[in-house]
Amino acid sequence: MPRVDQIDIRERMRWRPTDESYEKIRDLWIAHSKAEDARDLDGLIATLTDDCVYELVGLDHRWEGHEGARRFYTELIGAFPDIDFDLIDIVIGPQGVYEFPEVTGTWKAPWIGLEPDGERHTWRNAIFFPWDPEAARFAGEKVLGGPGSPGYALGIR
Repeated sequence: MPRVDQIDIRERMRWRPTDESYEKIRDLWIAHSKAEDARDLDGLIATLTDDCVYELVGLDHRWEGHEGARRFYTELIGAFPDIDFDLIDIVIGPQGVYEFPEVTGTWKAPWIGLEPDGERHTWRNAIFFPWDPEAARFAGEKVLGGPGSPGYALGIR
């Protein structure tokens, strides 16, 4: 089967929700979120497909595979060691999970080629976790930062 992002969106829109698929996706998202909060990279990686892709949409930054996901989180947590995701909204469906958190963190180390300012930042992200039904794992994350995110605030859009 091709990577989920290579399957035509019209095909993915035909995926129908079931109680079983909803529970499976929801439970794995909870496991992913708990691992992220605990800074448990092995637990987090266990929720992802081998060919997962992490992407900062519009910023031309991508991390591929488990090693890429590990680098993404290591760099993110290194840059914002106190980062916190406060969930505002969520949608769970057969195509994956969309979450909308308010994110806070103190920028202490370089992130995506930008130097830190030592300030505490608050921003909102739209994050999509594409679901791979065959692997029963997430195929990564597509992250779109809004006003107030470090990249946005520095004119990187």
